[in-house]
Amino acid sequence: MTIDYSQARETMVEQQIRPWDVLDLRVLDVLARLPREAFVPDAYKALAYADLEIPLSGGQKMMKPVVEGRMLQALELQPGEDVLEIGSGSGFASACLGALAREVVSLEIDPALAAGARANLDAAGLGSNVRIETADAFSWQSERRFDAICVTAAADVLPLQFLQWLRPNGRLFIVRGHEPVMEAVLVHADVNGPRIESLFETDLAYLAGAAPKPQFQF
Repeated sequence: MTIDYSQARETMVEQQIRPWDVLDLRVLDVLARLPREAFVPDAYKALAYADLEIPLSGGQKMMKPVVEGRMLQALELQPGEDVLEIGSGSGFASACLGALAREVVSLEIDPALAAGARANLDAAGLGSNVRIETADAFSWQSERRFDAICVTAAADVLPLQFLQWLRPNGRLFIVRGHEPVMEAVLVHADVNGPRIESLFETDLAYLAGAAPKPQFQF
């Protein structure tokens, strides 16, 4: 069976993403244009545009398209801005960020996923402005500052050290809390300190090093 991916892409935008209040035309255009199937493992290509998370190697997952759409819309990226992505995954979100912003630095702790994301971006002819680095965000050091930070996995508590990489008035997207109901938030780096805007409820796998600490049972 041959799948008409362009039709599937259009259906995803009209039936999943728009109804979930993603109305930003630039974001809708990117999601309607970029070949999500090129970033999905071969075994799951038929599900590239389904409303579900797709398994990747190392226990990671691709976010649902609706969550990607809400995330991209919340960040309100401008063409001249620089973005730090934490968690490259398959490289699809990296490609979307690259299509909306000037430059993307993407950190991926799993070397196999990092290599796969780079290969996916290159094969799709995307991401010429995306740099994938194999790194643990919790020990990464950089003097560079970004307009936006996009964390593609959850954290039990907000990792405040990530805010040091934001420029003044920058913003950070992250999902925080405990399964099964977590909260996606946008953290604004205001002059008077971080301001947290609640966006929507969802559920994501934890970022390596950001899961809840085990509670001792007596």
